Amino acid sequence: MDLLRFITAGSVDDGKSTLIGRLLYDSKSILADQLEAIERASKSRDDGEIDLALLTDGLRSEREQGITIDVAYRYFQTPARKFIIVDAPGHTQYTRNMVTGASNCQLAIVLVDARHGVAEQTRRHSLIASLLGIPHIVVAVNKMDLVDYSQDVFSDICIHYAELAQKLNVKQVTYIPMSALDGDNVVDRSTTMPWYEGQTLLEHLETVEIDDNANQIQGRFPVQYVIRPQTAELHDYRGYAGKITSGQFRKGDSITVFPSGETSTIDAIEIAETHLEEATTPMSVVLHLATDVDISRGDLIVRSDNQPISSQTVDGMLCWMDSKELKAGNKYVLQVGTFRTRCSIREIAYQLNVNTYEQIEGVDQLRLNDLAKVVIRTAQPISFDPYATNRASGGAILIDETSNVTVGALMLIGEA
Repeated sequence: MDLLRFITAGSVDDGKSTLIGRLLYDSKSILADQLEAIERASKSRDDGEIDLALLTDGLRSEREQGITIDVAYRYFQTPARKFIIVDAPGHTQYTRNMVTGASNCQLAIVLVDARHGVAEQTRRHSLIASLLGIPHIVVAVNKMDLVDYSQDVFSDICIHYAELAQKLNVKQVTYIPMSALDGDNVVDRSTTMPWYEGQTLLEHLETVEIDDNANQIQGRFPVQYVIRPQTAELHDYRGYAGKITSGQFRKGDSITVFPSGETSTIDAIEIAETHLEEATTPMSVVLHLATDVDISRGDLIVRSDNQPISSQTVDGMLCWMDSKELKAGNKYVLQVGTFRTRCSIREIAYQLNVNTYEQIEGVDQLRLNDLAKVVIRTAQPISFDPYATNRASGGAILIDETSNVTVGALMLIGEA
């Protein structure tokens, strides 16, 4: 059974938490004690209805304010597929939380309030989803019950969002009208919108194609640990442990180690003392090489027939995630996979306007949640692939040297 990881995003009060609660409730994925807990917490409601948003809004401050602040994860499964739900906050100041949650999702549900249409946060979250390379987007037009289930309202929102998607070059977009509060077109088909003939949300989640999203061509193996027991039984044992982030490796493959550029061949592939002829993403394995090569944590083992970019000057799209401003010349630690090196911000090429997607040049600093293209100079060469072709080896983070806090999420583009 395969796994689909998806994120919900949208403006404040669009009903993200309620949608997830409805999805879990109607698919019968809530345990009895969970249901009893939210029933007790919902007693203060005047209408006596269960507040399904409480299934994901777990922080006390979230329940008091009726908003989502932190990223919440929920797990459920149906006979067709397993799911991990990422509930992202809607407030502008929590946009960085959405970047964190969406970084490894395969699908994004962008909620739109049928009364308000495409809002600023809709544009912001759609932009982030496209920058992060999420291949499938579902536009969930929620609260259709508040616009009398109007097909015209739904059609207008679809037309408006289609223009936005064209600017972002987003190809896989699905539109679903729904009422998360009443359950229309979430799990069960709506009887109030007979004009809609498409799938319900759950039907779409169960059937959307996700097999083609993993990069099976570029073999990439960031080394996490060098295993060297030096015992009497394993006197000459030397293995390199890590997770295959993309592609595949076979016994006998010619490999290259970055950043050194040294070459060798794979002598054995091992999992828990079991030897394999080949291994693919996302398996965690131990590689043995035919020759002794100087390899340490942070090095990248790749197949020699498909090598990454190796450079000290790179550019990429940055989401700034710190309250302290970023300025050209600032120094940070850059981490790509398991590799870390010091770096400096050479230039802010332009900032992206999240409303118009306009490229604003001449910007000398970035504030919290700003999106921009930056040029970075590293102390050592980094090895990577463009994020557009390989999310696993094209993503990076910036770390503050003094506090060790992650201050930026970076989607690498290429050599600058």
